[in-house]
Order: sequence, then structure tokens, then C-alpha cells
Amino acid sequence: MSMVFRRLAGDFFSTILFVVVWTASGSVLAATAVAIAGALAQFAWAKRTGAEMTAISYVSLALVVLLGGATLVTGDPRFVLVKPSLAHFGIGAIMLKKGWMVRYMPPRVLQYAPDLPVVAGYWWAALMIGLGGGVIATALTGNLRIWGVYIFIVAPAAKVVAFAIQYVVFRTIITRRVASARNAEAG
Repeated sequence: MSMVFRRLAGDFFSTILFVVVWTASGSVLAATAVAIAGALAQFAWAKRTGAEMTAISYVSLALVVLLGGATLVTGDPRFVLVKPSLAHFGIGAIMLKKGWMVRYMPPRVLQYAPDLPVVAGYWWAALMIGLGGGVIATALTGNLRIWGVYIFIVAPAAKVVAFAIQYVVFRTIITRRVASARNAEAG
């Protein structure tokens, strides 16, 4: 589990730096400059130590530098604020692959409800794409408080609620299907 958190911290290192500096200073430009410096330092460290750099690592670095650079050059924070939408859109696009959830399902789900992971996978894709749209909408307002509330409260809460709903729906449907299968065997 700690490996997962280390990987996530590494993947979101520049974002974490951005949030910490922005929260402490209130300056998007300072936070952006620190995030760019952090992303470049992380890249240099990875190259120096031979740490693995995935395609996502390179894309993230490019986005931080390009969008952050646009923010620094123009003084417009909206460039850097739209960056999280790209992650949501990318994840949503990956989730459009039929059956992507199957590998995460327990055998009982696959035995009694193999259709559910497929349908739920598409709902998750729609949620992620919708949340990405929300990131853009809040970024375009230029209001950092609205964007911050959306990024750090609304979007994560939507994912937690979606997970809870999915759990209840899966449990209800599978319980009914198991009962129906038992009744068919007994009858």
C-alpha cells in the first residue's frame, strides 16, 4: 500500500507543490513557478538516479511546463488551472474501453453479474469526463476559490459518492441474482 501512495505522490508532486505554495502565499504565479521548478527537478532526479519515467511522467512534465509557462508569460492562471481536466479526460477515455473494470471485480460479481462491470465502466467514464468539464468550467471563471473547492471537495466527493452508489447497486443486484439462482436450483 505504501508503494501505491509513493507512486501517487510522485505522479502528483508538482500539483502538490502548486497547492502548498498557492495555499501558503495566495499567489498563483509563485505556485506555478515552484510547480515548474519541482517538475523539472523531479525529472532531473529521475534521470540521475535511473528511476523509471513512464509516458505519463513525460506528458505530465510537458503539461506542467507548457501550461505553467503560459500562465507565467500571460499572467493568466486559467492555463494552469485547466491542467487537472486533462487528467480527467485521459482517464475517462481509458475507461471507455469495454470491460476495463472486470479485472478489479471479485469472482462473485463475474459469476452472477458479468454485465455490471461493463455498464459501470461506462458510467465511470462519463463521470470522469463530466468532472473534467467541471474543471474547465471552474477554471474559466478565474475564481481560484471556486476552482479550489471544485478540485479538492466537489470532484473527490463525486467519486466517493459514485463508488458508494456502485457498491449498493452491485450488492443489491447480485444478492437478487444469487437468490434467483438458488430458487431455480431448488425449484
